[in-house]
Amino acid sequence: MRVATTFSVTVLAAAGVGHALVSGLDTGIDRIDPFKDMKNRPAPGHGMNVLLVGTDGRDKISPEEKQKYRLGGAPCHCTDTIMIVHISDDHERASVVSLPRDSYAMMPPHTDQNSGEKHHEHPVKINAAYAEGGPQLTVRTVENMTHVKIDHYLEVDFTSFMKTVDVLGGVEVCTARPLKDPNTGLDLSTGTHRLDGGEALQYVRARHVDGAGDLGRMQRQQRFMASLIAETTSSGVLLNPVRFRDVARTLLSSVRADKGFGTDEMVDLARAMRNFSPSSSEFTTVPIGNISFPVKGIGSTVKWDAKKSGKLFQALRDDKPLAPHRPRKKATVVGVSPQQIRVQVENGTMTAGLGKKVDAALKKTGFRTTGAPVNAERRAAARTVVLYDPRWDRSAKSLATALPGARMTAVKGQGAVLKVVAGADYRGVRAVRAEDAYQGEYGAVTGDQVVCP
Repeated sequence: MRVATTFSVTVLAAAGVGHALVSGLDTGIDRIDPFKDMKNRPAPGHGMNVLLVGTDGRDKISPEEKQKYRLGGAPCHCTDTIMIVHISDDHERASVVSLPRDSYAMMPPHTDQNSGEKHHEHPVKINAAYAEGGPQLTVRTVENMTHVKIDHYLEVDFTSFMKTVDVLGGVEVCTARPLKDPNTGLDLSTGTHRLDGGEALQYVRARHVDGAGDLGRMQRQQRFMASLIAETTSSGVLLNPVRFRDVARTLLSSVRADKGFGTDEMVDLARAMRNFSPSSSEFTTVPIGNISFPVKGIGSTVKWDAKKSGKLFQALRDDKPLAPHRPRKKATVVGVSPQQIRVQVENGTMTAGLGKKVDAALKKTGFRTTGAPVNAERRAAARTVVLYDPRWDRSAKSLATALPGARMTAVKGQGAVLKVVAGADYRGVRAVRAEDAYQGEYGAVTGDQVVCP
């Protein structure tokens, strides 16, 4: 995540400046060769694929910041985040695919970079590739699993991420519920917040705010990346050489990149992406088949859905969009996606056809209505009511938000289907969306669908 966001800033910003300025900044990049002596690689596809990894390096962070942002532990020098960013051949779309760090993987035969010991192919969690064989083994492992040829490699650590966000003046995020993680120190109330570099790092690292663990964290990382792109494209960074220089210099001071990703590539790509925006980006996580796949000697791993993930990576090779691109509608952010909420509508008035009208409006907004509204036993309701089982209280709040002025009434034992009794006060349905409302065949969303409304 940290890599993907900061990479976006550099490439986008380069579109507004000259070759000479980028050349001067380019000399500060730590160059590596992750493709050295690699054989039997996947065939090239269309477009460009960048492997972005985020490590937990924190050597340049002050003791005060380490304490404030809970960064006191020793770094494991492993890949905390792994993403494939695909830039379309026409440079009009960027597709970001997150790979869970605990993904079940088969490590290719290699020599351990630390001990010099030779290893045969063996099962691991994917983030072990970096610890055992650095960038080259990481690229080999990802290519073996995805059959997607990696064209460039970029690596960023904690320090670069924090300082880059600060130079931008912070990034705005929004949440439909409180987020509190004792491990990272994240503590956000419901609503919109502008995060500085340290707070942003807490946000993208948090894994213990709910039961979603690393998958929930990846979703927040993708939302943050979309917000950062929105901030970069709307704040004037691209058109201000001085601001760009400050942002790029901060980022590149901690970046590691392959030898082939130089000044010419950066400027050419940036100029082609001059009109980039949040709606031009799309985000998803590789489809999961088993969230807790046990492996002897390794523990619980995340196993991909072979069929769905294969189809996803084929789409990358074929340079096809992953998410349905549609104009973004202004919508209120709620805690539960409408697509996950089942609703039965009843007409609580004598107005003919009201039940059918409400059902259609809720369905259009995304709720899973029965499509068969009925008349209520009593048809003198002055106010619209949402009846719900207390076990589905979060779903009920989302539904009530879509019905301005609706009252919520708990009914024990009602079950998973919520009931709406339309009253005389009904004035229409408000558009709502969830932070993590996935759409499309691959569960992908465009950036403009996940930034703050």
